[in-house]
Amino acid sequence: MTGYMELPELDEIDMALVRATQAGLPISPTPYSDIGLGIGLGPDEVEQRLQRMLDIGVIRRIGLIPNHYKLGYRANGMSVWDIDDHAVDQMGEQIGALDFVSHCYRRPRHLPDWPFNMFAMVHGTSRDVVEARVAEIRHQLGDVVRSHRILYSRRILKKTGLRWRTSGERKCCD
Repeated sequence: MTGYMELPELDEIDMALVRATQAGLPISPTPYSDIGLGIGLGPDEVEQRLQRMLDIGVIRRIGLIPNHYKLGYRANGMSVWDIDDHAVDQMGEQIGALDFVSHCYRRPRHLPDWPFNMFAMVHGTSRDVVEARVAEIRHQLGDVVRSHRILYSRRILKKTGLRWRTSGERKCCD
């Protein structure tokens, strides 16, 4: 199957940990303790096992997946930028560090239709707020910008955490 990889050996404790975290980590000051209580592990072992699964590629990342709409951010704009290739890495780090940019990354151009090589996601309570923030980015980028656009989200994409996939043979999880 495309998109899957063979898993390294996981023991029953690892499997219990995967099942315990499929719906996400508990919203708690002590998530590792809370998970561990349910499967008989201490918080340090939960953290060590999750780190091991990250290190060997079973888990891609552990991170926060905010629901921007529930937080009051109704305008979500992906700003796309056509900037000089020699400046993308430096500018990407600078723009990615802004507190109103949730993520910033480089993408290949697809000329002639898609000249944009840097993307920066901006969330705001309104389109006016997003547009003002994108104007700030434009100002910071200066002369390296040739053009840009804002692509607004039209729907919420479902974001999920780790899911164990079974089909007779052990495959990797998301």
